[in-house]
Amino acid sequence: MNPKKLFTVLSSALILTGCSNDDSSAGIDTPAPAGSVTYEKDVKSIIDNNCIVCHAAVPQNGAPISLVTYNQVKDAVLKRSLIIRISLENGNNVLMPKGGPRLPQQTIDIVKQWEKDGLFEK
Repeated sequence: MNPKKLFTVLSSALILTGCSNDDSSAGIDTPAPAGSVTYEKDVKSIIDNNCIVCHAAVPQNGAPISLVTYNQVKDAVLKRSLIIRISLENGNNVLMPKGGPRLPQQTIDIVKQWEKDGLFEK
């Protein structure tokens, strides 16, 4: 299987298995548990400092989406493989930020923990 097709299949599988949610309160804006990673406290500054140059309100440099709001970033994690894209190795042509360098692992781990903690806004 060619690498692009393999990446697409693996990304789809990851997204499909990670998108199920049995929590009946998923649509309610609930605060994060104490100590959890949240968008406002931890993730927004990462996006603002590393992504907004291209993923602005009006995307630039060929970026397909905006990453200005909480909902846009959450959607990018759930449906657009944001974590996979920032986790790729330098030199990969789909690594984000585009053209690299790769974000520090500690920064990537914060975004991963945000997803694991429930993608809370505040």
